[in-house]
Amino acid sequence: MKRIYLLLFIGAGLGATDVFGQATAPKYSNEFLNIGVGARSFGMSNASTAITNDVTSAYWNPAGLLGIGKKYEVALMHSEYFAGIAKYDYAGFATQIDSQSVLALSVIRFGVDDIPDTRFLYDANGAINYNNVKYFSASDYAFLLSYARKSNFLPGLKLGANFKVIHRIVGNFANSWGFGLDGGAQYEIKRWKFGLMARDITTTFNAWTHNTELVKDVYTQTGNVIPTNSIEITLPRLILGAARDFKITKKISALAAVDLINTFDGRRNVLIKTRLLSIDPNVGLEIDYQKVVYLRMGIGNIQKIKDFNNKAYTSIQPNFGLGLKINRFSIDYALTNISSTSQSLYSNVFSLKIGLN
Repeated sequence: MKRIYLLLFIGAGLGATDVFGQATAPKYSNEFLNIGVGARSFGMSNASTAITNDVTSAYWNPAGLLGIGKKYEVALMHSEYFAGIAKYDYAGFATQIDSQSVLALSVIRFGVDDIPDTRFLYDANGAINYNNVKYFSASDYAFLLSYARKSNFLPGLKLGANFKVIHRIVGNFANSWGFGLDGGAQYEIKRWKFGLMARDITTTFNAWTHNTELVKDVYTQTGNVIPTNSIEITLPRLILGAARDFKITKKISALAAVDLINTFDGRRNVLIKTRLLSIDPNVGLEIDYQKVVYLRMGIGNIQKIKDFNNKAYTSIQPNFGLGLKINRFSIDYALTNISSTSQSLYSNVFSLKIGLN
């Protein structure tokens, strides 16, 4: 089996290298997969690589799936962006195979629905006819199959991997299929927790197919470039996490976590940036009362922004969250980007988690 896994990994890497030689890699690709899942993580500004320990670990770090406390665990999440225009949904299921391993399946959808198609707004006589306006959706889907297992060589070390299939749809105009691999690890020693998540380790690709017949006439009249079938590449990124828990009183505990998101596609507008490497830090804090009631906060998305007077200032995104855990049920809420005065920029996130034997 080890030889088979090695051959599959090498083959995927060679295939991705061959594809990369025929396509370009945009700086921002499959960005809907960088939003996150679970209100707990949102409340802590996504500082989750080292501490994730439930069904949502399939997204944050598949090694954390070994922390599920029941035979089965199910999670659901819903959030909206841009004043409800875009909707983001997640569903996850995880099950213990044995005392050493866990299997999980996750589905993510990010979509904008009811987009008006005004190509035929004017009829043959040049008059406006609103009955000719049709509607379509632009949706991104991701399906993750995850596996986690305890290491037999080093106590406290957990390993995990994702195989993900991506399907993106833009009405009848275009669609794409793609796949990718993620790998993760967690290690605990005393009160310290460490995590590593390698996303898109073989590069992830999307093969786009365009129905040019639907837009050729309109694009020609408006001077737009007619799209062609192409391959979109998502380059790897490496996330390093560390966390430590503290005992404040007999009933109150705290957990502090930090994630460092490392990208290798040149300068990004993040706190630390060079020509080869950009580092985006996220910091989170969780305070709990008897592991029942949780208060969460975090800071992330640190950027340099210029105002209308061309003066630069540092922008941060603070997040806030609450959680309640009663027996097998967990309900979490997060309010993201609470410093924003624009309703379109902050989001309310709700998630529900259930553990079953």
